[in-house]
Amino acid sequence: MMGLEKNCAAFRRVWVRLVAVFPVVVALFLVLRPDAMAQDADPVLTIDYTGANGAVMRSVSLSREDLHALPRRQIETRTIWTRGPQRFEGVKIKDLLTHLGIDQGGLALHALNDYTVHAPADLLMQSGALLADTRNGQPMSPRGKGPVWLVFDYDSDSALQTETIYALSVWQLDRIEISR
Repeated sequence: MMGLEKNCAAFRRVWVRLVAVFPVVVALFLVLRPDAMAQDADPVLTIDYTGANGAVMRSVSLSREDLHALPRRQIETRTIWTRGPQRFEGVKIKDLLTHLGIDQGGLALHALNDYTVHAPADLLMQSGALLADTRNGQPMSPRGKGPVWLVFDYDSDSALQTETIYALSVWQLDRIEISR
């Protein structure tokens, strides 16, 4: 009987240690898992170049890492979809298009929910449109209007507080189609 009690006591000690260590092991797994580390490398925005017939001639996929390698800008503004001032960080569409060698043409902005709006590249470039991937210091997820939200500094100019500009403010933006 004494041997059985020793085995039970030993089992309890091991069990208590396992229960104490389990949350740490789970936390490490969640933080260090390969797919979590790869999230910055996953594509969040695709740029499609289309020919005269509408066929995609070339496609470029950009990850958060790629977007963060471009010049970053920050704006603080109010939107009609959020409460209070919001701090957006991202890449000016002008900087992205210049980086890609685009200075004119038509853009079709496509969202995850199949919303699409068309705009001339020069309008978005001149209006200071920002491809925001961070809001209030946090990367944007689809639930938070990400992965990318095309925003404007609405507070800076009443010309940016129009239905036309609001319609161009595509959230859940995941693809831009460029036609010349």
